Amino acid sequence: MTDIPQPEQNRTNLHDVRKRPSFQMGRTVVALMLREMATTYGRSAGGYLWAILEPILGIALLSVLFSMTLRQPPVGDSFALFYATGFLPFSMFNSLTNKLARSVQFSRPFMAYPCVTFMDTLVARLLLNALTDIVVLLVVVCGIMLIFGLPFWLDLGRLGLMLGLVVLLSAGVGTLNCFLMTSFPIYERIWSIATRPLFLVSGVFFTYSSMPPQVQDLLWFNPLIHIVGLARMSIYPTYNGEYVSPAYVALIGAVTLFFGLMLLVRHFKRLMEA
Repeated sequence: MTDIPQPEQNRTNLHDVRKRPSFQMGRTVVALMLREMATTYGRSAGGYLWAILEPILGIALLSVLFSMTLRQPPVGDSFALFYATGFLPFSMFNSLTNKLARSVQFSRPFMAYPCVTFMDTLVARLLLNALTDIVVLLVVVCGIMLIFGLPFWLDLGRLGLMLGLVVLLSAGVGTLNCFLMTSFPIYERIWSIATRPLFLVSGVFFTYSSMPPQVQDLLWFNPLIHIVGLARMSIYPTYNGEYVSPAYVALIGAVTLFFGLMLLVRHFKRLMEA
């Protein structure tokens, strides 16, 4: 006599690994991106206009404050350009990391559908916000050069490398934080408090070479120091960036991304049922 399969045995868990058509992930990612564009930036151009105005206002405030105490910036002649090369890469990392860390929380209702996985939400948030931040960075930097009549010089190779490293590092740290924040809600507050000093020690206000050797030895382990240094190397042809190590930044990004994805794959079912 043939055993009658039980309904529980035939039921496919929504969060188990599933085979999907090759085009399904692309369609899902695009749909999630369109949803976030509508919810985050609104249905008008005002949302994206604010995405550009916010860093401009921050850079302008820094420029005014420090121009009152310093005769000239540590590099070049423009306070606005100097602080833009530090503030914008840091802001991009901070924004992408926080967006990815909240991916599961933001899209939890949609992951009840079989066609949506946590990987879709991570990729959608990373693509949309990375493209937005890259456009903002280019618009602001080129706008500063144009408005202040500065020589228009960009090392596109180094600039592209810097942007790629920011995206990789943000993807790694954000994915790992996505697991930690979803598993332990108190971690979100701990992370917020622990990373506040990053703005002060990532080279936004100073150059690495201007610090004492003992301080340089500690700052070197901050991957954002390397990213900001690479950003300034791509805009200032005479900037000394011998300390910059793209391999170090890439290693941290790859390691955190590996462990973040591994933990999410292993524990995602439990996280969704919690």
